[in-house]
Amino acid sequence: MAQSGSSIAPTRYRWVVLAVGALAQGTNAAVFLGLPAISPQLRDHFGLSLPQVGLLLGAVNLGTVLTLVPWGAAADRRGERLVMTVGGVGAALCLAQAAFGGAVVAGLALVGVGMFGASVNAASGRAVLTWFPPDRRGLAMGLRQTATPLGAALAAVVLPVLAVGAGVPAAFLALAGFTGFVALAVAALVREPPWNVRSTGRGHGLVLGDRALIRLSAAGGLLVVPQFTAAALMVELLHGHRGVAVGVAAGLFAAAQVAGGLGRLVVGAWSDRAPTRIGPLKLISVLVAVGFALCAALDRAPVPVLVAALVPTAALALCWNGVAITAAGELAPTGRAGTALGMQNTANYLAATVTPPLVGWVAVTIGWSWALLPAAAAAVGARLLLTVPFAPRELAPELA
Repeated sequence: MAQSGSSIAPTRYRWVVLAVGALAQGTNAAVFLGLPAISPQLRDHFGLSLPQVGLLLGAVNLGTVLTLVPWGAAADRRGERLVMTVGGVGAALCLAQAAFGGAVVAGLALVGVGMFGASVNAASGRAVLTWFPPDRRGLAMGLRQTATPLGAALAAVVLPVLAVGAGVPAAFLALAGFTGFVALAVAALVREPPWNVRSTGRGHGLVLGDRALIRLSAAGGLLVVPQFTAAALMVELLHGHRGVAVGVAAGLFAAAQVAGGLGRLVVGAWSDRAPTRIGPLKLISVLVAVGFALCAALDRAPVPVLVAALVPTAALALCWNGVAITAAGELAPTGRAGTALGMQNTANYLAATVTPPLVGWVAVTIGWSWALLPAAAAAVGARLLLTVPFAPRELAPELA
């Protein structure tokens, strides 16, 4: 069992762990969701076509999907500090390598970035879950998850300036430097609580075969479909399909992102007071399904009417993540929360990979209203998977 290594009282120190975990989560998002902001510069720098730059950007996601569960299992056995430190240093080195090679070298390096960066998804979540008591976990995880859109937004502002002014290698090196800095912060500041239980390294198959966790992970994956449908289509729907000025369309998308980020805090706090975490997820699934069905029906309605339905629907599609991840950790057997979070996040990343090209193809070949309907159907599917009762297990004693 690891020592806390801190003279700060546990009730205060847990906020340090949350802050560092959120910083690591936001940094990871800056790579995964921020690099697309410099896709024009990546195309010019590496001499790529549009489909080829899509493959390059998808390399990070590929590496992440491959290693989420192994990193979660490693966190259960070795602790969050070691896993996030090793993963952060590895991701930083791969980002630096991407700055000094051609397209093939950069693609392989970005696969490595995803493989090492995946350590943050399971390990930082496990740290938050073990440090916070049941009636604070939802809010704490909501704060951690809010770091994802914030990190992506900051990268979308900073990276293009670097790429245009100093070149693509400078953008990669900036990401490498900050990722390395965060890894050092994790090594210096993150400790395990005295009551934390580590796994023996066996029995992870029991987690991966747990029917409740499988249903919850599948429901989370389905709820990612409307989330990434909005991310992929909202600006194009308003600008390309309905003629809204691109700046206005982007502003409405940003407003939905901010509202969704704040919604993660609200829903997290709500889940702390609800009888179960699943209750809020059920209601959100229904609201998201209704919202996307309504948006599909309003495809040709006056633009203000469409916007009035689309913006809150896109925000609702963003606000559930923290609660689902908290529920997955609480469903895990003692000492296996990291594995459970890896399993949950794997489903999410798979859905995030498939959704944008699928709904984009539907929008182009069949129609925009039809492209919104899979999001509604996926939310209905999530609600059905959440129908069977869940029995969460306790992770840790409540803090005094």
